[in-house]
Amino acid sequence: MAFDTTRNYSKEAEILKVLGHPIRLKIVSGLCTQECNVKHIWECLGLPQATVSQHLALLKNKGIIEGTRDGVEVHYSVIHPLVRKLVDVLSEN
Repeated sequence: MAFDTTRNYSKEAEILKVLGHPIRLKIVSGLCTQECNVKHIWECLGLPQATVSQHLALLKNKGIIEGTRDGVEVHYSVIHPLVRKLVDVLSEN
């Protein structure tokens, strides 16, 4: 086995750290399936709106999701291709 000693995996490690929280992983998994707004997310997860908003803000700041404004609502979707691949792999089990 050969190890890639020239590649810096810090970006990938940061993504894994962010996705390491169960709530964020649930949010990202759901958003890989469909784009939705914060109200739909907190209703589906049964969590307070403030909690979901904090997790969404972190995911957005890390470039994993983006929000698109539609009138007064913001619809979130996953934009990071590596995250989509990770969710697909995790969903196989």
